[in-house]
Amino acid sequence: MQEQNSYVHGASEKPLIGETIGDHFDAICRRFGEREALVVRHQNQRMTYGQLKEAVDNLACGLRRLGLQPGDRIGIWSQNNVEWVLTQFATAKAGLVQVNINPAYRRSELEYALNKVGCKALILAPSFKSSDYLAMVQDLAPELANCQPGQLKSERLPALQWVVRLGEEKTPGMLNFGELTHPANRSELNELADIGRRLQFDDAINIQFTSGTTGAPKGATLTHHNVLNNGFFVGEAMRLTPDDRLCIPVPFYHCFGMVLGNLAAVTHGATMVIPAEGFDPLSTLQAVSEEKCTALHGVPTMFIAALDHPDFKTFDLSALRTGIMAGSPCPIEVMKRVINEMHMEQVTIAYGMTETSPVSFQSSTDDPLDRRVSTVGRIHPHVEVKIVDTDGRIVPRGQPGELLTRGYSVMLGYWGDEAKTAEAIDRSGWMHTGDLAVIDDGGYCNIVGRLKDMVIRGGENIYPREIEEFLYRHPKIQDVQVVGIPDPKYGEELCAWIILKAGQSCSEQEIRDFCQGQIAHYKVPRYLRFVENFPMTITGKIQKFMIRQAMKDELKLEEGQHA
Repeated sequence: MQEQNSYVHGASEKPLIGETIGDHFDAICRRFGEREALVVRHQNQRMTYGQLKEAVDNLACGLRRLGLQPGDRIGIWSQNNVEWVLTQFATAKAGLVQVNINPAYRRSELEYALNKVGCKALILAPSFKSSDYLAMVQDLAPELANCQPGQLKSERLPALQWVVRLGEEKTPGMLNFGELTHPANRSELNELADIGRRLQFDDAINIQFTSGTTGAPKGATLTHHNVLNNGFFVGEAMRLTPDDRLCIPVPFYHCFGMVLGNLAAVTHGATMVIPAEGFDPLSTLQAVSEEKCTALHGVPTMFIAALDHPDFKTFDLSALRTGIMAGSPCPIEVMKRVINEMHMEQVTIAYGMTETSPVSFQSSTDDPLDRRVSTVGRIHPHVEVKIVDTDGRIVPRGQPGELLTRGYSVMLGYWGDEAKTAEAIDRSGWMHTGDLAVIDDGGYCNIVGRLKDMVIRGGENIYPREIEEFLYRHPKIQDVQVVGIPDPKYGEELCAWIILKAGQSCSEQEIRDFCQGQIAHYKVPRYLRFVENFPMTITGKIQKFMIRQAMKDELKLEEGQHA
């Protein structure tokens, strides 16, 4: 019998949505006008779908009053708040390309992002955490101090004309967001409707900068069709209905917040519940409990923080049933605790990348538990995936290789970078993810690491994920990351960074004894370090390259040198 290839496609009876975000949003708002659409707890704001549509239309007309035309780029640099949600839908209705700017960016990154895509306008919060956004923008564009709003002519930010700040205080050269939300008149609303009729669902609507671990960030350019459909099918996998209330503590600037959160909820008439401006375990638990949320999103580190909060047991989380754990590999033990202790019996795992809008695989609410905790589920509707070897040839089921994605969800490309786009998307339309994956006979996918994270020790391919999953079983270990570091004898050796559970102490020997006889000798990490935390991005992705670099520095290693 011929071996089955590692190729899957998501056949579906449910068709793709052939509409723009604006058209779909309007229809949902008409249908669910009286239902609660948005709850932003830290701003004490609540809106029905009818009120949300009115606020979005007013803002879309306000942006048009600035002279912004369909296709113009407008940046948003802010934490999670009501203004972000309004901007997401208002830009889509006005045909503007919303540029999501990472709240963790500093001056040079902001300058790069605004100039790379030619942002004509920027909406920004005054500050967030340790970042003074106003000061950074004034530093890059000192001309703001002496110009009227909309008249900016900046040497370092040549495309930027308008800067719009959140909050009530006035800043020279800037508009206040509130000035854009005045009620629109009939002719402005008619104009907006005219624009809506001209927009196409394949138009670019969103640019998201992928955090470049090497080189400058790239601007993944996404369309209405990309993100609207992905949000819809993510919601379908969670079985969302208008009765659901989705708690969204993940950042909006990232697909997890704006697509898996906002668009999954809106396409199903569900309620978006925003617990705080950034992730905080206490405010998340309070929101879920007091708002009777039925669904909760988060990366594994967020769920760990909530589960380990000292007051965890005092919150009533009994309304929870589903949600998504994604963003980085989900430890099986954490998944089991989320199901047992947070009542999320129907929690799903999602896998994807910004360039694919983002989700390609997702577990379903009724997948068997062992499948939900050990895989990222099965292929999403209307998406294709194949697994290939280093020569680009498809591999049999059960063999690891690079995961390639094709279909409606693949981005238009990297903004202004044809060469990088061609490297990522081949002539047949396949997006090369850089992730190593295995597809089993049932079509379930397991992500075994990054192509660049795979460790080759003495000719043996080692997947750090496998060793991490094994070490998670140790009763004293809360979190663990495994990387490869240079070694002259074996090419690479394994190193594990371990975070212990609160109040625990442990020796390296204890960890080695735990591995003895349980995993192959070459998979036992040679280097063990007990640490307080891991270097990570704002979305909770662990930066393994920084762990690797820290070990190389500590051991004074160069590539190919002996410890």
